[in-house]
Amino acid sequence: MKTRIAIVEDNEDNRMLLDALLSDLHEIDEYPDGVVGLAGIEASPPDVVLLDISLPKMTGTEVLARMRANPALQGIPVIALTAHAMPDDRESFLAQGFDAYVSKPIIDESILFDAITQLLAARA
Repeated sequence: MKTRIAIVEDNEDNRMLLDALLSDLHEIDEYPDGVVGLAGIEASPPDVVLLDISLPKMTGTEVLARMRANPALQGIPVIALTAHAMPDDRESFLAQGFDAYVSKPIIDESILFDAITQLLAARA
């Protein structure tokens, strides 16, 4: 059975790229903004969430905070997927409760694959 990954990303091109990279091994749920993403994650919790930070309607950090406050969702691993790539951004996002950090644009997809694999292994 394939694992499910929720992609919460407002950029359609990025969603298409992620779907192309991941759909052979995982079932993919795609959400274009934070509000729709959180509702979809609540309705059908995935195994891992790829969460953009700069989203319309509700930021990725707010989506994460609401997930962590919900007992049914708080254990789902969440990867910050963001163009915020300054030297301290990774540590900042991890300190906020994200389980992993992947910067965009995705140039080396093995970084993304490794993060997903490690988080799924930790949950098994």
